[in-house]
Amino acid sequence: MRREDRIVTKLREKLKEKIITINVPRERRIFIHIKPDALRESIKFLRDIGFRHISTITGVDTGDSIELIYHLALDGSIELSLKLKVQKDDHKVPTITDIIPGVVLYEREVHEMFGVNFEGHPDLSPLILPEGWPRNIYPLRKKYTLEHLRNSIFKEEDEK
Repeated sequence: MRREDRIVTKLREKLKEKIITINVPRERRIFIHIKPDALRESIKFLRDIGFRHISTITGVDTGDSIELIYHLALDGSIELSLKLKVQKDDHKVPTITDIIPGVVLYEREVHEMFGVNFEGHPDLSPLILPEGWPRNIYPLRKKYTLEHLRNSIFKEEDEK
């Protein structure tokens, strides 16, 4: 049995109904879509079986929700993408900084660009956007066009 297949079997046994889909499109590549309430349990389990490195967290505005994709690696040989969706009107996700400390900056970036609140994160202060950027304006959300961003920024400056 391939290593990917053993990992998938372990994940199915551990997470059961919390998994929405698992896809292994090719050797050394695994995609898992989970229910949002399974994030911490999934990350802990993956860390414990060797996925200790996270290369980034990708945020995607799908229109009605924000999709988060956690990109993990096992010994540089297997890549795993753990995906979950959060609703835009309830965009809260628990932090995983206590499980994999290296995600501190990735969570801050996703918070700043998409407005996802990582509950329990030690510091969600601005990371990338310039000082004075308007609050609650998340530049990578689809609703914000370049024109809308420009107007929001200049409106904020005019009010000062």
